[in-house]
Amino acid sequence: MDETARRRLRHNARTSRDAERRQAAAALQRALDRRDNGGATGH
Repeated sequence: MDETARRRLRHNARTSRDAERRQAAAALQRALDRRDNGGATGH
């Protein structure tokens, strides 16, 4: 495998992890928003 292909694979793996992290953060935020909306403050 040449260096260019190796670098591309590494970059794609990192990008995939970043996307998964953003997706997980968004899901967590939605869960927190749902919980907060029913709280004592009643927004």
